[in-house]
Amino acid sequence: MEYVSRVPRSPLDGLIDDLYYLEGVPPYARLTLPPMPAALLIVNLGAPFRIRAGTDIETAEYADGCVITMPTRAFEFGYPLQTRSVGVHFKPWGLAPFLGVTPKRLARTYRFTATVFAINPAEPIDLGELAGRAGYFDQAHFGHQFRAFTGLTPTRYIEIRRRFLREHPGPT
Repeated sequence: MEYVSRVPRSPLDGLIDDLYYLEGVPPYARLTLPPMPAALLIVNLGAPFRIRAGTDIETAEYADGCVITMPTRAFEFGYPLQTRSVGVHFKPWGLAPFLGVTPKRLARTYRFTATVFAINPAEPIDLGELAGRAGYFDQAHFGHQFRAFTGLTPTRYIEIRRRFLREHPGPT
């Protein structure tokens, strides 16, 4: 699969992290992405792709593309056998000139995303300590937020990540 990414010049660099082009055979059929503190624009140039945002929502098919505006829950992206698209990864607040993005929503999503990225599933994890370091009131509040964002408990998420690492070992 070919993935080409470029950072735009000023003044767009203040709103956009990168512009990308993606083409080829994906290494996986589905990809689950955590909430993110910024929007994503996808312009589809190939076969339709599918997105499911949460376990309680039906999968939607997109032939032309879509804009994902600061998702507050994990979403599952389903690739076709051959994919081809261009897109924009906006910076946090990058769509603010065009859409209403509240500071609370952005901060909540950013805190959760930073916490998930801090998890190293290859090591023992103390969820209470993780929740405290991330600024959650307690482990129960963290668990509630985790389920709201991903549809999974923190323990189940870690189990899935560990299984993925076993099935797809990377370079050491």
